[in-house]
Amino acid sequence: MERKPKLLVFDLDYTLWPFWIDTHYDAPFKKISKTDVKDRHGNNVPYYEAVPRILEKLKRDGFKVGVASRTSCTSEAKELIKCFEWDQYFDYVQIYPGTKTTHLTQIKKDSGIGFQDMIFFDDEHRNIRDVSKLGVTCFFVHEGVTNEVIRCGLENHKSGVIHNL
Repeated sequence: MERKPKLLVFDLDYTLWPFWIDTHYDAPFKKISKTDVKDRHGNNVPYYEAVPRILEKLKRDGFKVGVASRTSCTSEAKELIKCFEWDQYFDYVQIYPGTKTTHLTQIKKDSGIGFQDMIFFDDEHRNIRDVSKLGVTCFFVHEGVTNEVIRCGLENHKSGVIHNL
């Protein structure tokens, strides 16, 4: 029987966007257009190009989608997610300082979805190591989420690979 995850969870910094929210840009953020957001100094705030289409496709394909970020800039991260219009795709949002195991444990509690039915994408080895111990399939993201990253994460989950470090 094919293993298909029910929930895909993403880190934010250097996973969905190419910066640390707490050091690179300053709130408040202003939505200029669907694809253009500026910080309070007028700097364009980027995201990895494929992310909006990937999030839309995952939702269309029936996956639950979540965010787990350990930043102390909780309100700023949530504000940016809203400006990018990604809030419509996220079923579960855990953004606060702390370990990713705490984030994923809360998502499990909120969703009722078991760790074995989740995939977690992150750019930090320590998070991949920690979360994989829960039994979550984890995929290390080198340079932002792409279609290939999602494909490989789904393949790892299907074949029972817990992490790819």
